Amino acid sequence: MKISEILNKKQTLSFEIFPPKPHMPLDTLFNSIEGFKKLSPDFISVTYGAGGSQRGRTVEIASRLKNYYGIESMSHLTCVGHSVEEIDSLLETMKEENISNILALRGDPPADDPNFSYDKGAFSYANELISHIRKTGDFCIAAAAYLEGHVDSKRLSEDRRYLKMKVDAGVDFLVTQLFFDTRLYFDFLEKCAQTGINCPVIPGVMPIFSTRIKNMTAKSGCSIPAKLVLMMDKYQDNPEDLRKAGEEYAGIMIRELLDGGASGIHLYTMNKLESAIEILKIAGLR
Repeated sequence: MKISEILNKKQTLSFEIFPPKPHMPLDTLFNSIEGFKKLSPDFISVTYGAGGSQRGRTVEIASRLKNYYGIESMSHLTCVGHSVEEIDSLLETMKEENISNILALRGDPPADDPNFSYDKGAFSYANELISHIRKTGDFCIAAAAYLEGHVDSKRLSEDRRYLKMKVDAGVDFLVTQLFFDTRLYFDFLEKCAQTGINCPVIPGVMPIFSTRIKNMTAKSGCSIPAKLVLMMDKYQDNPEDLRKAGEEYAGIMIRELLDGGASGIHLYTMNKLESAIEILKIAGLR
């Protein structure tokens, strides 16, 4: 089923998981899938590695979710370093595996290539990839939204213009990248409406499990509220208490977003099943 059809009926609950490292067996992830299934997600998305390094495993996991576990899946697809032929081959495999939903992204460059150029691939921007997917098959297409602007954008107005280009290229719904203040989400919805972006926007909630989140926010251009900085400083020497505080913060965010009328919730689980369960309990969803 297309996720756009589910969004027409209800507020969705979805999870993001990522493939294990190449040297690790897929069972390290599949062992927890039954647990995620019991949480009744409307869909689960599967990430790509930087530079497309995990693309084979991404499709394999998405297929298993859909065809073995009976969970609707969404496969990430990036244009980093891929030729048109490689992208078309992946799209054909997705069709064969009954995968109907794609999160189309520009993607991150390989970590070991500091001089990487997006010109190496067939497409340099997500809107080009989205347009190609739309012409190639009957997929439901999602794209990423940055509430505070993409780190490469010089100003918010420019970022929103690029976002509208993605939506106009054929996006069915958007999923936000990490943020930690629910007011940013609702303000973003108002700005989207003013820009002519009217598709559903699912907020992505990233729990804080360690102080490493500071590095992620620095790379993504995401701000950290003062109360969150104080929380991390308070528990920086106690990982277990920091995890619990992070779960509580995420659970409260989810409740605020749903009560405010968000299209749904996309939880970045970091493959941590027990934390996902606790977060949903705090949010009143279990």
